Amino acid sequence: MLRLYKARKPRPEFGLHSSNRERRGKLEQQAIEVTGLRKTYAGGKKQEPKEALKGLDLSIPEGSIFGLLGPNGAGKSTLINILAGLVKKTDGRVVIWGFDQDVNPRQSRAAIGVMPQELNMDPFFTPRAALEMQAGLYGVPKSERWTDEILELVGLSDKAEAYARNLSGGMKRRLLLAKALVHRPQILVLDEPTAGVDIELRAMLWRNVRKLNEQGMTIILTTHYLEEAEEMCDEIAIINNGELIVRDTTPNLLKRMDRKALVVEPRNEVSQEIRLPEGVTLETRPGGQMAFSYSRTDTSAEDILDALRAADVEIRDIASEQPGLEEVFVSLTSNR
Repeated sequence: MLRLYKARKPRPEFGLHSSNRERRGKLEQQAIEVTGLRKTYAGGKKQEPKEALKGLDLSIPEGSIFGLLGPNGAGKSTLINILAGLVKKTDGRVVIWGFDQDVNPRQSRAAIGVMPQELNMDPFFTPRAALEMQAGLYGVPKSERWTDEILELVGLSDKAEAYARNLSGGMKRRLLLAKALVHRPQILVLDEPTAGVDIELRAMLWRNVRKLNEQGMTIILTTHYLEEAEEMCDEIAIINNGELIVRDTTPNLLKRMDRKALVVEPRNEVSQEIRLPEGVTLETRPGGQMAFSYSRTDTSAEDILDALRAADVEIRDIASEQPGLEEVFVSLTSNR
């Protein structure tokens, strides 16, 4: 059985293996490198073969929180399952933490932990037993297991001896995260981690994710809650129909949307017609607020303010609204 650990003192931080870092050297900085990745599912009697990934090229930097977005059926789950070693690729190259998946399949799988979307666990195991079993499967010696620390990290210390079948849905999701961490992976994949969970659990999960990331773990996040990706991710890749549509930093993606809004709360009643610059539209909101939508390429906020001054509009308050990631996502995938 593959042994991932050697006795060492002091205990390494979450997700870090010093020997692996020394082996990789200073020049390699990609946690995952995917080149020309293809996956075609065989068809049936009434179904044509389905090409889920069409020559995907993607690299994910070490130490980042990386968002992997796309509509249903885009190929995200296929990509994750290939990375985790659960699905065999049709063609292409996958390198995880410096290990080529074809040359060193065990090492590449050991470098990654996956928190799946589905609640798959033995209902008759306690959280402690489930973590001990998972650690055994990865060959982690008992002297180097950190079961109690993981249970505390995910907030399950008081449920350590409860049967999994008696846990709430939120607690079961915490247990899935805990199982993904038992072998101290350098890369953690979170597949729709907050689907159907409450606000408290979501906040706890993101605190823990940030903590792990600060200590060196690379995080890959797939989510349909785009505001989460916008808040959490350093970089984002959007895939659709098995192809990479765009990959950029989160701020740069948001800049791709040219339109923004200037929201004005007038102090006085607007009695004159406002002669707006060409291309600027006005929406009146509850409470008398006026939202001016405009193209940053063609118009400046100062142009709109000049039009308000010309109409003798006194301004009580003013705010600017930037486009969110949802608008970017829709604009990039709606026509594909």
